[in-house]
Amino acid sequence: MNSLETLKAREAEVVEEFDFFDEWMDRYEHIIAQGKSLAAADAAIKTDDNLIRGCQSKVWITAEKRDGLVYFAADSDAIITRGLVALLLRVCNGLEPEVLAKADFEFLSAIGLTEHLSPTRANGLQSMMKQIRLYGVAFQAKN
Repeated sequence: MNSLETLKAREAEVVEEFDFFDEWMDRYEHIIAQGKSLAAADAAIKTDDNLIRGCQSKVWITAEKRDGLVYFAADSDAIITRGLVALLLRVCNGLEPEVLAKADFEFLSAIGLTEHLSPTRANGLQSMMKQIRLYGVAFQAKN
């Protein structure tokens, strides 16, 4: 399976998971659970360079390229935001830079997330997606 197929399969898995929940409160609880399952990030990533601008909460995302694939580390000081970044990393970790640079994150609309977030959280989510794409572009350029 190539990186694009992996991305689409992971997105489909998340959509299927969220389809299980009828109520939005249950979906929020699932997002919070995703955040709790996010591996604790090293305190060293919590720098201004890794801080995502445009988020109401503090969110840090960093990435490294190993064996041609991009791996992320992230954290947030807010439980919902931590869950959102955990979902993004679950879908995007270990993919090729070219795929990340073009990621459309369709699954977020498919699960109804984009219309259920407050405007400030939605802006923050957009900023996180933009940063993931930028890492893809940057690592692509380094080849």
